[in-house]
Amino acid sequence: MPKPKKHILVCVQARPPGHPRGSCQQRGCNEVYQAFLEVFQARNLWNDYAVTNTGCLGPCTAGPSVLVYPEGTLYAGVSTDDVNAIIDGHLIGDTPVERLKAPAELW
Repeated sequence: MPKPKKHILVCVQARPPGHPRGSCQQRGCNEVYQAFLEVFQARNLWNDYAVTNTGCLGPCTAGPSVLVYPEGTLYAGVSTDDVNAIIDGHLIGDTPVERLKAPAELW
């Protein structure tokens, strides 16, 4: 596989219920990760881009968190409805999705 143009990391961190930091899994990260995989497959994006699930990215209370490299743009509160916006806007269009970017105090 050649080096991807961009790489999406989707937090799938799970913590026990009641943990003080919470977790992205409690906020639907598995569905978000699955949505990225489905869109990648349907649109055959694997040759140019990569998507990987990962552990904690930091701002647990604002999850699900999605990080896009090489820019290092962190998105917070991502839902399955946001997946196409990130792919079309950031990956393909090379323009971060401002409404989804994590606030400066988080990232």
